Amino acid sequence: MDLASLIVVLAIALAVIFFIGNAVRVIRQQRVGVVERLGKFRRTLEPGPHLVVPLFDKVRYNLDMRENVVPFPPQGVITEDNLMVNIDSVIYFQIIDPVRAAYEAQNYIKAIEQLTMTTLRNIIGGLDLEQALTSREEINQKLRVVLDEATGKWGIKVNRVELRAIEPPATIRDAMEKGARAERDKRAVILLAEGQRQSSILSAGGEKESAILRAQGDREAAVLRAQADRQAQMLRAEGEAQAITTVFNAIHAGQPDQALLAYQYMQMLPAIARGDANKVWVVPSELNDALKGLGSVVGSVASSAIPGAVKGDFTPPDKIDVQREIEKQNAEEEAALKRTVEEAIQEAHELEQRPGPLDLPVMPATPEQPAVSAAPNGQSEQESQPNLSDLA
Repeated sequence: MDLASLIVVLAIALAVIFFIGNAVRVIRQQRVGVVERLGKFRRTLEPGPHLVVPLFDKVRYNLDMRENVVPFPPQGVITEDNLMVNIDSVIYFQIIDPVRAAYEAQNYIKAIEQLTMTTLRNIIGGLDLEQALTSREEINQKLRVVLDEATGKWGIKVNRVELRAIEPPATIRDAMEKGARAERDKRAVILLAEGQRQSSILSAGGEKESAILRAQGDREAAVLRAQADRQAQMLRAEGEAQAITTVFNAIHAGQPDQALLAYQYMQMLPAIARGDANKVWVVPSELNDALKGLGSVVGSVASSAIPGAVKGDFTPPDKIDVQREIEKQNAEEEAALKRTVEEAIQEAHELEQRPGPLDLPVMPATPEQPAVSAAPNGQSEQESQPNLSDLA
């Protein structure tokens, strides 16, 4: 084969390779190709391999059909109260018609950015700073509606619009931070004052209850002490009366003479002389005569004062059993208290059988018997108190 034939074969092979390379087009998943033939729209290519006519057909656009996220830089917007704020926004959109997206807008991303800027100025211009900061969801909704309506003819659907940040001026931020700090301090002071108020109320209630309980305890203790003193005084009085009676009868039954009385008088003189107020004592010379007269006078007075005294024989009086009398008195009080409790229980049962609220009558207190009230263990208050006979 000569050189000319070889060159022709190589040229034909290169033409075939070039033809095949330009005739086969592969479109990736979630993309759509827009084919032009001689500069005019011909058709769209779905994902997968396709054959086109080389030199005549050309895949002009390869569009992504997935949802696109485009962040826009912060834009300066003036609010209704003439404050400049910077708003940073994000647009979520998706191509639904690749032909219109390719031919209706020269650069749809730039068009969406400019449309977003102008729409934000219109929306924020009708709001003050406070409303702009608190109405972010409302601003997003209005902006999405306007963008979706404007980009519908471009074959683009705006799914969501988000305002990432709304930054007021530095002076306004400082003033807002001071206001928020003052509001927090105010709430803290209010909460602290409310807590102190509740604490004072609870403390006063506790002190009131404790004072009432202490007063009730002091009253019951005073009653118990008074009853114990009464029983002790009764015992001491009975004992002293019995001792005086016994000694008095024993002295007169022994028939003391004048010598014994003089001797007792002489024994008492040193004790009388030891008094702090006694400085000088004069003993008369007629001491024997005085003692004789004193003995005769004491004998006559004793005989006339106690006519029923036994001369010579001593018979002790009957012993008074004060302890038995106290126990008897306590038994009578307990029996009366038990009867009172039974009557109160009977009245409570009768009131339970009647319609209407249950109002238990309170038994009045007496000086010797306190009012009846139910004890925690089911016994009455009188039964829960210690036995006075044990204290005596």
